[in-house]
Amino acid sequence: MSTPDPIAVGRRVLAAEAEALRQMAEALGDSFAQAVETLFEAKGRIVCTGIGKSGHVARKIAATLASTGSQAMFVHATEASHGDLGMIGGDDVILALSKTGETRELADIIAYAKRFHIPLIAMTTVADSALGRAADVLLAIPDAPEACAPELNAPTTSTTLQIALGDALAVALLERRGFAPKDFRVFHPGGKLGAMLRTVADLMHSGDELPLVGPQTPMKDTLLVMTQKRWGVVGVVDPAGRLMGAVTDGDLRRHIEGLMDHTAGQVMTPGPKKAVPPDMLASEALALMSDPPPSVTVLFVVDDGKPVGILHVHDILRAGVM
Repeated sequence: MSTPDPIAVGRRVLAAEAEALRQMAEALGDSFAQAVETLFEAKGRIVCTGIGKSGHVARKIAATLASTGSQAMFVHATEASHGDLGMIGGDDVILALSKTGETRELADIIAYAKRFHIPLIAMTTVADSALGRAADVLLAIPDAPEACAPELNAPTTSTTLQIALGDALAVALLERRGFAPKDFRVFHPGGKLGAMLRTVADLMHSGDELPLVGPQTPMKDTLLVMTQKRWGVVGVVDPAGRLMGAVTDGDLRRHIEGLMDHTAGQVMTPGPKKAVPPDMLASEALALMSDPPPSVTVLFVVDDGKPVGILHVHDILRAGVM
């Protein structure tokens, strides 16, 4: 017996699962929209449950929902029959996963949902199953062949479909909620993702660290502020505290002749052309620093026209934002 080509096997599996995903996408209809709305309107938590491989997928879906702004949790179907049903409240919604819909361990959860009028969303391939018939909303999964040999029938394609449909629910729900990057960061403070979601306000320097002078400030005093603050730039503000412009090293070179006879307002570059709001993502500020003309290493942070902070490219890079 020849050894199977692993690359050919891998391609066959991926092609089979991709075809099943295509079928499910085409079949998606009103029940999906109803499921999203049911989850959106839930006053309590989204309780994901299942057994075996479906249980593993249910746990993953709960984690995805929780990370995107929904109150979600996983309850093991077997443990539910031994006391964990008490974790499910009357304001919750249950999302139950089972390929056949006849998983006996789900019987107590189904009965509990009916007894206390808890909305039940079913994800199954068999609409006319115990789970399918009991569901308030049925999310039908195509009964596509598993990717392994028929005699093995190990959950492969079916769990891929469950995961994908769970992702579709989570994304549709977060968009229904108007979930924004700043909200996402609350649930992802660590790692690369957390760094990429940090805002300018998280990294900026403020208060006494701001290098600011008035337009009538003599250049002698302006240079003193620039030297003391060590930013290589000084912001020029009007009497109302609004940013009028900035004095940079380039401005000093352009006015080198008679520099000390000028004021900050005479030497400054109006604008400045590059200033950012405090709620901008640090990654967007980094991109702005790099954009010509010209690229800069320091940005003033402005709120309602007034400087509230200053941000250096090194602050962004140290935070892990790339």
